[in-house]
Amino acid sequence: MATANHAVEELIRRFGLEPHPEGGYYSETYRADKLVRRDGANDADGTRAASTAIYFLLAEGAYSAWHRIRSDELWHFYAGSPIEIHSIDERGVLSTRKLGHALDHPGTVFQAVVPAGHWFAARCCDPSTYALVGCTVAPGFEFSEFEIADVTALAEKYPLHRSIIELFGKPASAGRSN
Repeated sequence: MATANHAVEELIRRFGLEPHPEGGYYSETYRADKLVRRDGANDADGTRAASTAIYFLLAEGAYSAWHRIRSDELWHFYAGSPIEIHSIDERGVLSTRKLGHALDHPGTVFQAVVPAGHWFAARCCDPSTYALVGCTVAPGFEFSEFEIADVTALAEKYPLHRSIIELFGKPASAGRSN
């Protein structure tokens, strides 16, 4: 059986994963040719791919820092250990879902949705493990609609959740020295 470190190295190599600004590693695997128009988009014509998908890897204690996007994001579990996804809606309600192999890990689901505009963060339930997941975004993901949270401001807005908000601040520059 491969060690977790070997599995992480193999996943990074095999799928061409690169550091993501929110933490972890990713590779875009799909961008729809069909375009949709988004009202209020940050660019001139307001068009977006109808959908996009990525592989996303959390390992070595990395986490996905608090961020939000303007589209729904569907997370899919592929391999490794369970992760927890925390989200805060516009009313300040915090929810936590566990994503994992639902047959092997009670209390987990294979898929979880983060609705558009919710602040969210994620990490492996056990930081010594790894998880390979997929994220599908519709309308498609654009970095122009991606916002990393100012954790101080987010904690001031939702003081009831300060302790969990402060756990997932902006990550140090991601990357490995290979």
